[in-house]
Amino acid sequence: MESRTLRLGAAGAMLAALASCTNTVSHDGVPPAGAAPATAAANRAFTALPLGDAQDFEDAKRGLIARPEGQIKAANGTVLAEFAEWDFIKGEAPSTVNPSLWRHAKLNASAGLYKVTDGIWQVRGFDISNVTLVEGKTGWIVVDPLTAKESAAAAMAFARKHLGDKPVSAVVFTHAHADHFGGVLGVVTPEEVAQRKLPIIASEGFMEEATSENMMVGTAMARRSMYQFGKNLPRSATGNVDTGLGKGVVYGSVGILQPTLVITKPTEEHVVDGVRFVFHNVPGAECPAELTFSIPERKAYGGAEVLAQTMHNLLPVRGAKVRDALRWSAYMQSALEQLGDAEVYFGQHNWPIWGNQRIAEFIRAHRDVYKYTHDQTVRMINAGYTPREIAEKVKLPKSLQAHFGARGYYGDVRHNVKAVYQFYLGAYDGNPANLDPLPPAESGKRYVELSGGADKVLAAARAAYDKGEFRWAAELLNHLVLSSPSKEARELLARSYEQMAYMAEATTWRNSYLTAAMELREGPPKKGVDRSYFIDALSQTPVERFLEALAAALDAGAAEGKDLKVNLVFTDTKESFVLWLENSVMHHRKGPVDSSANATLTLTRPVFVKMMAGTAGVKDTLLSSDLKVAGSSIDLVRFFTLFDKPTGTFPIVTR
Repeated sequence: MESRTLRLGAAGAMLAALASCTNTVSHDGVPPAGAAPATAAANRAFTALPLGDAQDFEDAKRGLIARPEGQIKAANGTVLAEFAEWDFIKGEAPSTVNPSLWRHAKLNASAGLYKVTDGIWQVRGFDISNVTLVEGKTGWIVVDPLTAKESAAAAMAFARKHLGDKPVSAVVFTHAHADHFGGVLGVVTPEEVAQRKLPIIASEGFMEEATSENMMVGTAMARRSMYQFGKNLPRSATGNVDTGLGKGVVYGSVGILQPTLVITKPTEEHVVDGVRFVFHNVPGAECPAELTFSIPERKAYGGAEVLAQTMHNLLPVRGAKVRDALRWSAYMQSALEQLGDAEVYFGQHNWPIWGNQRIAEFIRAHRDVYKYTHDQTVRMINAGYTPREIAEKVKLPKSLQAHFGARGYYGDVRHNVKAVYQFYLGAYDGNPANLDPLPPAESGKRYVELSGGADKVLAAARAAYDKGEFRWAAELLNHLVLSSPSKEARELLARSYEQMAYMAEATTWRNSYLTAAMELREGPPKKGVDRSYFIDALSQTPVERFLEALAAALDAGAAEGKDLKVNLVFTDTKESFVLWLENSVMHHRKGPVDSSANATLTLTRPVFVKMMAGTAGVKDTLLSSDLKVAGSSIDLVRFFTLFDKPTGTFPIVTR
């Protein structure tokens, strides 16, 4: 039965946005191209920005106590992060990096322990996110314990080395993205929470969103996130230089804890270990479940991730549910009113800002970036423009472009306007030619034929490349690669993508282009996301979420005409479910076993989770005393072999 265990990508779902491990891959002997003249010229235009303004650099280093050295490793010795790998980011921008992005990358490359204000510290650079430590009466109130158990434990050990060995007295999860809760088991154990009655604080809906977000399309989203975060790119001036929100994601063991204090009202005050927090619910913008907070007595405002030192995504390039730009902007207006007399803002990414007026200006810039993008996109929608046309037309006003903290290092205006369009009208642009277009490979084949063959298309693409028309070259070559992927076509397309990457101000675009170039030369990755890292988090996922994902993995063609029913019985949780096929659809219901079922599978929840994650072996299944089969074993096997087992390594740029 081992070969038939389910591999639905559930673990990839849990960290779809976080598939950026520290592994690097060579370019298979093909060196990246240097910056073409057109690329160098485009990058020179960015030097008109006040790149030498020192205020952000002063803020980024303010309060530094100590810098870390060495590596963060998994229990098996695997290197998960290495602080020195970003040491190349210094001096003037190389020709292969947008100067504005290089400035941002330098600011993010300041790993260390920092004092934010009296009673508040941050550990930055141990992961893509920051862990914030608020001093309470009896210990540390930990805000957002990073992505992984290993990075969180390393960050806490580093902080305690310099600040003293205080216990954890509470944990705050600002929102339901894994880089803000996944490392909690490196901070505190479930036993400690129970024994010491520690507050675990989160907003309403946190647990549901944390365990279900992306579950349905987790395998695909994890695969696409390799592009967004530059998972396999070398850390270099021709590779990955940043993620926009921080440096690399630590790809280790991900866990979660059930909140013990849930914030349900728009604003709630709670005294946590002697410290007064004013929590604000901000759902449905950056994350479906999120909160910000103030600590009035310390004149501090925590902006979670609705505020960061970059324009954010309204729709990540890895894919996600579209975010509400208008609601996001409204939250920023509320933030201005909630700010009060706060003298320091700190977020769970990037670096803080000091001074009430500077913070207010920062918030206003973010408020207006999202509302401007929303309003101008809607205006053009109603004038009949399509998403691609709007993306070419909407430019931020100079007053907003002047704010480095709201520039597109993680999000991008051109992508965000398409998200606004999709939010209101969907992906279809209204042109009937796009109602039922040919599949890309078939379309590419016909375009190449119409153009006179592969040689002519390749020649036209070379001419476009030589003129610095990289977007057009890429469009031509994409048709050619999809129809007849010769080595020459793939290489020229790779070099076109590299030039667009070198010009990109957004890390998400740079990493996507460079990953595409790498995979054109080397092919898709050999391995997908290792699901074993996510068992701790998946163990908290309701069975219903797994069964919904299982139904979405059914091969409808193979299931047509089949009439099978299976009982699932969990001996440890005393739950039971009935699964059945009808009209090539899998349904499930929670309730007593059905006596007419073809088979009954009795097992424990841990074994089930391992099966869902694709990590169960023979000992966990056939040889386990925790798993028993009653009824027809043959029918049980027939049932489970009807479901796809995606590996998350499918091709993206060559299919």
